[in-house]
Amino acid sequence: MPEVTMTVNGKPASGKVEGRTLLVEFLRENLGLTGTHVGCDTSQCGACVVHVDGKAVKACTMFAAEAEGAGVTTIEGMAETDGTLHPIQAAFREHHGLQCGFCTPGMVMSAASLLAENPTPSEAEVRDYLEGNICRCTGYHNIVKAILAASGQDVSRIAAE
Repeated sequence: MPEVTMTVNGKPASGKVEGRTLLVEFLRENLGLTGTHVGCDTSQCGACVVHVDGKAVKACTMFAAEAEGAGVTTIEGMAETDGTLHPIQAAFREHHGLQCGFCTPGMVMSAASLLAENPTPSEAEVRDYLEGNICRCTGYHNIVKAILAASGQDVSRIAAE
């Protein structure tokens, strides 16, 4: 089996993989980074979103070998090394943007990508951007509110649902 090498959450990582090994499998099974979830096996739910060289990618749609030499960030790499939550993670907690938590890693990673592209999105832009992420618990309202709060916007105007 060939070996794949990449930087994951700022640290070198490598492992032997079959050509058909998906990035999500490599992260979970080879590296033990289980925060990246497998939710649907059809690339529709977004629970497996990670960043590859700064771009949001569904890790179930990419082979591990395709990430050779890349920089990969998972949900485990979002918080500071001292455990301080990333502002998006903190906003999800503060604004109750999670319920069961299964979709949360993918939502946070997608939100980080959105805010990198558009630092102050509208509510409609957030909802549109999250189209590829499914949450079966929250109804999205508090997720959207958390993302807007993480962007520094006043969310008091957003009525509770």
